[in-house]
Amino acid sequence: MSEETTVTDNGQSLATSWRSLAIVGVLTALFGVLAIVFPFVTGVSFSVLLGVLLVAGGFVHVAHAFTAQDWKGRLWQVLLAGLYGVAGIALLVNPLFTLATLTLILAAFFFADGIIETIMGLRLRGEDGWAWLLASGVLSIVVGAAIWIGWPSTALWVVGLLFGINLLSTGLSMLVLAMGGRNHARGTEDVSQPGTKPRGA
Repeated sequence: MSEETTVTDNGQSLATSWRSLAIVGVLTALFGVLAIVFPFVTGVSFSVLLGVLLVAGGFVHVAHAFTAQDWKGRLWQVLLAGLYGVAGIALLVNPLFTLATLTLILAAFFFADGIIETIMGLRLRGEDGWAWLLASGVLSIVVGAAIWIGWPSTALWVVGLLFGINLLSTGLSMLVLAMGGRNHARGTEDVSQPGTKPRGA
């Protein structure tokens, strides 16, 4: 299949499903805004959800261990189930601890990302865009330092805020795709109508 055919197929798919994509995009963006406005509630909810998923994973491991006949890894599955269950229950009992831990992980991530981007920017000095890469690295280091210095109070809003920004950007990108699909659908309808003439004809 050629690249042109693939692009055409994608355009036709968006033309028929742009409404549902737009609805999902709007809802995702709204959830992102709510997460940004209420970052603490979002962070606690995220911790609770993570705990529930871990507990569910523990049950899955137990079920697999006792349904698989003559499987040599049954003991390890049971041990994994116990690990998942203990971790999940710990998160459910004390979600604030999870928030604090995730915040430290985010601070470390920003530090590492900033250092790597800064080194890359300096090594690519003179190339197009090297200054932007250097600025991005310095900004990441500053953000990581701010999170670290403000910890543990930053745990109350950092995770929820970043999660909300991610949801908002995802929702907006879905809306852009949906609008492109709508324009493609309208263009197809105009061409398919009998007796229509191109503009300017």
